[in-house]
Amino acid sequence: MNTFLEIVFVTLYKSLVRSHLEYANSVWYPKRKIDVDKLERVQKRATKLSPELSKKSYSDRLKALKLPTLKYRQYRGDMIELFKIIKGIYHHACVPHFEYTELTDNLIRTRCNKFKLVEHHCHYELRLKKI
Repeated sequence: MNTFLEIVFVTLYKSLVRSHLEYANSVWYPKRKIDVDKLERVQKRATKLSPELSKKSYSDRLKALKLPTLKYRQYRGDMIELFKIIKGIYHHACVPHFEYTELTDNLIRTRCNKFKLVEHHCHYELRLKKI
């Protein structure tokens, strides 16, 4: 059960700290592990500020405060944006063009949706490397 101090901490953390960590995340999305770790380190340090939770492990502190990891929030945000792009919520001139194949009902099998993104193959190794 969260104490009053933990509730206040989570509210302040979400409004003041996390908003700075995730500002314009879709533009400068950190891809390298070292950059993600630096951002995650800020959240680790901030969760230690609660006196009752300072001795617990990072994952236990997140569970107690009901906070997700920053990496999870990045993936979740990416999936939400992709959903909005595919469903046409944004104006078509403002978003990248994703090609997808619309499968017919007779091709849909178990655990399959009707929208499959077409994977483009690269001719240059530079685009293949995921940093």
